[in-house]
Amino acid sequence: MKDFAGKMKIMVTGGAGFIGSHIVDKLVERGYEVVVVDNLSTGRKENLNQNARFHELDLRSKEDLERVFKENNIRKVIHQAAQASVIKSVREPDFDAEVNIIGTINLLECCRRYDTEKIVYASTGGAIYGEPEHLPMDEEHPIKPLSPYGLGKYVSELYMSLYHRLYGLKCTALRYSNVYGPRQDPHGEAGVIAIFSKKLLEDKQPIIFGDGKQTRDFVYVRDVVEANLLALEGVNGTYNICTGKQTSVNEIFEMLRNITGKKTKAAYEEERKGEVRYCSLNYSKAEKALKWKPKTGIEKGLKETVDYFKGI
Repeated sequence: MKDFAGKMKIMVTGGAGFIGSHIVDKLVERGYEVVVVDNLSTGRKENLNQNARFHELDLRSKEDLERVFKENNIRKVIHQAAQASVIKSVREPDFDAEVNIIGTINLLECCRRYDTEKIVYASTGGAIYGEPEHLPMDEEHPIKPLSPYGLGKYVSELYMSLYHRLYGLKCTALRYSNVYGPRQDPHGEAGVIAIFSKKLLEDKQPIIFGDGKQTRDFVYVRDVVEANLLALEGVNGTYNICTGKQTSVNEIFEMLRNITGKKTKAAYEEERKGEVRYCSLNYSKAEKALKWKPKTGIEKGLKETVDYFKGI
C-alpha cells in the first residue's frame, strides 16, 4: 500500500472499539496525528493507542462534539462509532436511530462547520441489502433491509451523499460484511466468531441460533483497516468490503473446534428476527476504484483470532 505518512490530523469515532482501535493503531504507525472519540459503551480503554488523543464523549452530544472540533484542526474523519447489534435495533429502534442516524448527523454538521475535507463511513453490507436476489451482492443490489440497524446505516449513507452535494464534503461509505478478529467483543450479541472462540476456550457451550446453515461473508479486521486507509485518499463512493465467499455458521463452529482442539457441541435455539439467511458480497468495485481486495483467508484469520483470545 502507498505510504500516506504525514502530520494530518484525523478523527476516528469509535476508536476504542474493535475495528476502530485497529484503524487508530495503523494511522499512528503511519505518522498521522489521531484524535479518538468514543463513549466507551462498547469500546475499551485498554484498546486505546497511547499516542492518540482521547475524548470520552457521545456523538449524540452536539456540544461536546463541537468542542473537540473547535480544539483540533480535524482534516479527515473515519466514522466507526455505532450501535452495532441487529438484535438490539429490533428491540430498541428508537435507540438505534438516535445513535446511528442522529449521531452521524451531528458529526456531519461539525465536518461542515469546521471545513473537514472528508469522511470515511463504516456502513454495512451484511444488513443493508436484505434477503439477496443474487449472490454475491454488488452495490447495485436493491436496498431492502430487514432491521432498523440496516435501515439506519442506509439513511446515514444518504445523509452523507446530501452533504456532499450541498457542501462538497467528500464521502466514502464502506459496506462491511461480517468483520472478525482480535479485540472483538466475545460477550455481546454480535460477533459469532469471537463468541464461539471464547466459549470453546472456556469449555462452555456455544449457542447457534437457527439450524446453523445460514451463511455469512467473514472478512478479517486487518483487511478492513487497509480498506479504510485506502479510502482516506481514494475516490468518493460506496464500496463493499468483503471476501465474496459464503461460510455457514456450522462450518465456522467446526473450524474453531478444530483450532481449539475442543470437542464441545453447540446448543441450537430459535432463529432470531431481522437477520438474513444467506449473505456474500462482491468487492470488484472496491478492487477497481480503491485497489483493495481481501488478503487473509478464513483459516488464518480464525487461528489469529483464537490465539488472541488465548492470551487475554
